[in-house]
Amino acid sequence: MAVAPIAELIARDLANFVEGKNKIPLHRRVYNSVRTAILSQQLRAKDRLPSTRDLAHDLGLSRNTVMAAFQQLIAEGYVDASIGSGTYVAQALACNNKRSGQLRLTKKITSPKEKISPETLLSYRGKLLTAQAAEAFFEVQPLQPARTDFSIFPFKVWQRLQNKYWRAAESALLDYSSAGGYAPLTLAIADYLRVSRSVNVLPEQVMITAGTQQSIDLCARLLADSGDTVWIENPCYWAARKVFDANGLKLKAIRVDAEGLSPEAGSMTNPPKLVYVTPSHQYPTGVVMSLARRRKLLEIAAQTDSWVLEDDYDAEFRYAGRPLASLQGLDTHERTIYMGTFSKVMYPGLRLAYMVVPVALIEPFRCGLYDLQRPGQLMTQAALADFISAGYFANHLRKQRLLYGTRRKLLSNALTSVLGPLCVLSPNETGIHLVLYLPDTVDDVAIAQYCAQESLSVRALSSYYIAPPIRKGLVIGYAYMSTDSVALGGRRLAHLLLKILQNQLETVS
Repeated sequence: MAVAPIAELIARDLANFVEGKNKIPLHRRVYNSVRTAILSQQLRAKDRLPSTRDLAHDLGLSRNTVMAAFQQLIAEGYVDASIGSGTYVAQALACNNKRSGQLRLTKKITSPKEKISPETLLSYRGKLLTAQAAEAFFEVQPLQPARTDFSIFPFKVWQRLQNKYWRAAESALLDYSSAGGYAPLTLAIADYLRVSRSVNVLPEQVMITAGTQQSIDLCARLLADSGDTVWIENPCYWAARKVFDANGLKLKAIRVDAEGLSPEAGSMTNPPKLVYVTPSHQYPTGVVMSLARRRKLLEIAAQTDSWVLEDDYDAEFRYAGRPLASLQGLDTHERTIYMGTFSKVMYPGLRLAYMVVPVALIEPFRCGLYDLQRPGQLMTQAALADFISAGYFANHLRKQRLLYGTRRKLLSNALTSVLGPLCVLSPNETGIHLVLYLPDTVDDVAIAQYCAQESLSVRALSSYYIAPPIRKGLVIGYAYMSTDSVALGGRRLAHLLLKILQNQLETVS
């Protein structure tokens, strides 16, 4: 009996097949060969295939192998088969062209060697999100890269608390959380915020998320529609801006001055749906929003039915005076959603944050959190609840304040001692970074790039602006350097800046 052409084609493919690291079953190789022949038009719509018995005989394979390949082709719609009629290339693969039944490929198959520009693949919002890699441009890093410092974190205590729950292995802690978070943790957070941040909160109002970005994203999805306006500080927190862009919101840059965000700078003809603020320690300038501005913002929110998103990202680290009260604690109209995170107090990879929503939003936010983000990590939440209630959290925070406060002073003194009157620093009673302001005539982006070449990782203040930058400067982190190296790094940076500034000022004069 003559060998069918399709059998010759498959036999040639099998002979040329080179086995890789992952072995491919024989029936899958037969399937791939027939599928490729169909897609490349070597087999056309309505072409008849040999019977599985004849094809198995021609290829010297078992009939079960060929039948398995054909069953897969039928399941995926490449061939049709009926008892008594045989097996044919599917009619549905035919396109309307001059030759009936011929498969016409409407899209060119790109060679793996051809480079595809991401610009052609992304949506408009995708292009906005990926225009700059945030880690490289905006993330506040230490003066010298790769010098993270988690040396004072109580690893043994944390490990013991986690092991406690893994040994018990309660099935309820392995499931999703539909109540907004692990109840003992929401209670511990509510107690902590009520005392330390003057937040008006019940445990039921606390929602546990996987980070501040997730909290902002949930607010944007549940409280605003695509095209709505959001007021955002200028300069602003880069991750918040990206989340709002991803949700199709229109950003209205509101200037920040010595009193924080200026509500008067916004237009009431097109009131915002959301207002994003960092009132206790503006990111990145470090200024504190004045009481008059806070009251004005809350008044606008009440009048326009807007929602205020208060990001209290590092208010735990206050080194002078009493802790600042939250904006939410002043809100008598319940238009404020308070947000905080454990990423800086504990460690970034923990990925646990929280938000306090108004009572009227408890059920909608529980529903949205569960349906959109399927929250979990209940084992970790349980360990964190014990970490807080047993006093370990307060002790760890106290040590961090002492350590970071010392590093802040060392860095400030190092910069001031070298730069003298050229050293203009942001308010630095709070937080884990500061801003060194530069003359408006300099290019802070170029200076930051030059510093990076000298292994001094700083960020240009102007890169945080949405609208044209008002001030120039460098954003400098000091929390993640060792105490021994922060003064040395500060002096190195100061000497480098002094050289650059003197050269530029001489050029201008």
